[in-house]
Amino acid sequence: MSRTVSSWILSSARNGVVLQGKGRLYSICIPNRNKIKWKLFFSKTRLYPAGSSSLDNVFSLKAFRHTSTEEEHFSFQLSPSQINDILRAGELSHKILTFNGKNANSVLRFESNQLASNTPIEDRRSAATCLQTKGMMFGVFDGHAGSACAQAVSDRLLHYIAVSLMSRQTLEELELAVECMKPVLPILQWHKHPNDVEYREITSQYFENLRVYWQHLLDLDTEPGLSLEEAMICAFKRLDSDISLEVQAPQENELMRNVALQVAFSGATACVAHIDGVHLHVANTGDCRAILGVHEEDGTWSTLPLTRDHNAFDEFEIRRLKREHPGSEEKTLFVNDRLLGILMPSRAFGDVQLKWSKELQHSVLENSCDVEDLNIYQYVPPNYHTPPYLTAEPEVTYHKLRSKDKFLVIASDGLWEMLSNEKVVKLVAGHLSELNVQKPQLAFEKPVNLGYMHSLLLQRKNKGIALLDQNIATHLIRHAIGSNEYGEVDQEKLAAMLTLPEDLARMYRDDITVTVVYFNSETIENYYRNN
Repeated sequence: MSRTVSSWILSSARNGVVLQGKGRLYSICIPNRNKIKWKLFFSKTRLYPAGSSSLDNVFSLKAFRHTSTEEEHFSFQLSPSQINDILRAGELSHKILTFNGKNANSVLRFESNQLASNTPIEDRRSAATCLQTKGMMFGVFDGHAGSACAQAVSDRLLHYIAVSLMSRQTLEELELAVECMKPVLPILQWHKHPNDVEYREITSQYFENLRVYWQHLLDLDTEPGLSLEEAMICAFKRLDSDISLEVQAPQENELMRNVALQVAFSGATACVAHIDGVHLHVANTGDCRAILGVHEEDGTWSTLPLTRDHNAFDEFEIRRLKREHPGSEEKTLFVNDRLLGILMPSRAFGDVQLKWSKELQHSVLENSCDVEDLNIYQYVPPNYHTPPYLTAEPEVTYHKLRSKDKFLVIASDGLWEMLSNEKVVKLVAGHLSELNVQKPQLAFEKPVNLGYMHSLLLQRKNKGIALLDQNIATHLIRHAIGSNEYGEVDQEKLAAMLTLPEDLARMYRDDITVTVVYFNSETIENYYRNN
């Protein structure tokens, strides 16, 4: 079926309004006294942003694609069990083991989940315990222009950070083991979902480049080594450099050559947390986000942001880019709120089209045979004069954990487009209170009004929803795509959002990946008591 001649017709079961048009479907919400009407408009240039507040009142239940020759019908009806099966498919949870009934780790447990909008999903996630150094690491990676870069970064970045933190002695032992062809001590203990993608065919190549990196660290001959902030920055920049160099190096293996091309010419943002005792470091490149949920002494909950979104809406990023490029480019650095009119985040891995010279791009693609089959094309944006315009260098935030810091949320922008920081903390806190049979008083709760009272009635009606999801990440995703104007999950909206056809879903929601890390307050309190 040709999509170029197709049109979408959606009908609302609630108000019977039929919305139709030709071309690519976009939507806008138009308030009309006491009800919301939806109007569809069609554009070849502008995508109405997923997660806009205007999407909060979608109740579409039926859709069919109409063409000049046939109709294709879609059902938006899902049973509660089918909804749960879809939402829970990506669940991952891990509880830290205790010894003699005690857990010396400041991490109590973590819970994670993801929901695809793109096919295949372009988000990735990682979680691992450091075996040769101290601490645990958690990462969320948001890919664009494909999943290849996010996949590579999720597989490799935590290793680069772990190696950056190793003592000289440990690095020497690693190098000696490789030289003598002896087994190498494992660097990380991964905590993976059974369905997490792995490309074992290229692991050996990645290991060789990791080895070159630790050899470089040995050549630096610095003691006592890098600080944690330095290690994270160095690891991010080195991995991005390796991604760039790997695609330039001659490759006899066709698979390796094609993977290197796809990784370099796609992109990924990254947010990684390293937790060692009470020491929390968060390194962020792009527009993933990390926040802390803080339980104040008066029983209220507050939010502590640990990252800034690196994009055209951040004044620091705008000033940074202006410093790095001539004044003549000041008005062309950001066009339509995108870097050079192309990319929303202003920091990312890969995306060599915004880092390399025109000549280098041409040279690499000219010498590659399968670029069209891989959907890779040279595109030089207007006003491309002084590359690189994009960097993978992260911004690192340090926070010393307190007993009132209860959980950390790391998520891709698909979540934050739908839910505010405060709403996320409120939902996690409420979920905790359900588990603890204790309802918290929230600092940012609205004054009581009719809408709020209606919300409480809906809470009673849907009493089971919070307990429905044992995994808090699932609970957040459920609310992100299914919440109504009162902040409660509307089952009809949820069903509609989960059954949108592939070429329509991305207009209403992005891939969503969430990891929530719960802290062990007792361990944190013991640290301060003993120190």
